Amino acid sequence: MADKQKIFEIEKAAVEQIKTVYDPEIPVNIYDLGLIYKIDVKDDYSVNVIMTLTAPNCPVADSLPAEVKEKVAAIDDVKEAEVELTFDPPWTKEMMSEEAMLELGLL
Repeated sequence: MADKQKIFEIEKAAVEQIKTVYDPEIPVNIYDLGLIYKIDVKDDYSVNVIMTLTAPNCPVADSLPAEVKEKVAAIDDVKEAEVELTFDPPWTKEMMSEEAMLELGLL
């Protein structure tokens, strides 16, 4: 059985790593933008991230998910990282954190 504390620590580390990834068009990290829908740490310490982009035709549609995968895979104890891109539900600015909205002058 997996160590629940270790799973929690990996999930927390994944959030911190993802917060270092920025959408090149918006000066806010993708976590606070609300582009990360789910971070699932499995019992074998593999991590599945479900994310979206601000628009389906986003110019970083290939590079942004690859960067997320690379950052999450680099976390100690992570066996494997996978990133799934979805557009359901579509991203809206309401998904942004309060901090991101303040940063962008939307509040």
